[in-house]
Amino acid sequence: MHNPTLIHHGAVDGVTGSCHQYFFNEQQSVLIDCGLFQGVEQGRGKAGADSAQIDFPLEGIQALLLTHVHIDHAGRIPYLIAAGFKGPIYCSKASALLLPLVLEDALKMGITRDEKLINAFIKAVSRQLRPCDYNSWYELESSAEAVQLRFQNAGHILGSAYIEIRHQIPSNNPNTEQGWYKAVFSGDLGARDTPLLPDPTPLDSADLLVLESTYGDKNHQNRKNRQQRLQQILEKALSDNGTVLIPAFSIGRTQELLYELEDIIHRMQGQAIHQELNWEQLDIIVDSPLAADFTSVYKELKQFWDDEAKQRLQQGRHPLQFEQLLTVNTHEDHQKVVRHLADTGRPAVVIAASGMCAGGRVVNYLKALLASARHQILFMGYQARGTPGAALIKYAKTGGYLQLDGEDYPIHAEVIQLSGYSAHADQQDLLHFVSGMHQVPEQIRLVHGDTEAKLELKKQLEARGHKVVIGVT
Repeated sequence: MHNPTLIHHGAVDGVTGSCHQYFFNEQQSVLIDCGLFQGVEQGRGKAGADSAQIDFPLEGIQALLLTHVHIDHAGRIPYLIAAGFKGPIYCSKASALLLPLVLEDALKMGITRDEKLINAFIKAVSRQLRPCDYNSWYELESSAEAVQLRFQNAGHILGSAYIEIRHQIPSNNPNTEQGWYKAVFSGDLGARDTPLLPDPTPLDSADLLVLESTYGDKNHQNRKNRQQRLQQILEKALSDNGTVLIPAFSIGRTQELLYELEDIIHRMQGQAIHQELNWEQLDIIVDSPLAADFTSVYKELKQFWDDEAKQRLQQGRHPLQFEQLLTVNTHEDHQKVVRHLADTGRPAVVIAASGMCAGGRVVNYLKALLASARHQILFMGYQARGTPGAALIKYAKTGGYLQLDGEDYPIHAEVIQLSGYSAHADQQDLLHFVSGMHQVPEQIRLVHGDTEAKLELKKQLEARGHKVVIGVT
């Protein structure tokens, strides 16, 4: 058989900028994801917005297939459209509802704040969207040959999917008929037992598996008692009359945290968290209009929640909308909250974007709170190399400084990392995903991971008899 070819336009030297071009014949291809670079990966020898520009030809690209709407997988879509891409954008039905919110925010942050231009762009992109059900095959439009697509639940965030591409390839043997070939792109796989979401759907087979490797060299510890540890951290931190600041991505992590916090408050109501405060009096502040919008969509899409979350709804509970939850919308209100928490001693939990502290409202909180030892910064997710989040974790150990907007801020606040809450599959999850297949793939290609993670996962997979290569540009 003549195997298809693959070009990686991102997520090969690290974990951001996911963008892969899959050729099912010499002239025609599809893009899988089109994400922004972040941290040190943003440079790629270019500065600022130049790293987001589309630097590959669009001829022959039949469609964009989107695994999920996180910015490192979807953030370059405006640049792709600006470069002239007019093809269909296939994604899950939930992603189709979330994507316009993500793109609107990306445009405001990096391109323009002109509402007319933004609305016109969102309308144009919405016409290109092709929402797909999970576990259903779809024919690729405008292809010269039969190419079929299927989206399966990846368990990473709402709407996340791994994508199966099935098509026929010619045989090198003239006496043998052409056969079917299936390539699978994992996108970001979720960890098992993630709050709110079902576990990833098992993969049955693949000839080529393009697999993420973010935590290819690590396992998430204490996943079973993570809520208990979160509660213990909050009890200790809030006794100091301080703020617990949780940098979190607006989609996925924020909703998981709200779900866990609602459960802690539900169990602990009537009990003191502080000398003057019971759990049900604790303010949980979400300071992100985007996160509030995403949370509303999460609530609308209850059919995609897992069984435990649905059961809580039947009991009359509201896991994403409870009494203690306060949402900050305007910039003026945001500034007031920052000043209030910096100046007063009222305990509070603040969830603010971005998750890697690379912009967004969390930066103003860091500037106001870092210098005081009564506050805590709680990290629950991966921090890419070169991001302020990674720097904060590094320099907190030595009592150093964090540079924000060209100014140094002393780090006296306690910086905590809580494992077990990652939305990414760990090494055991990745190995479990591969081992569940009914047939061994011809090749597994590793992407979306730092070098150490990819090498260790490659070693583990090869020990289990798999042929593994590491993706390169």
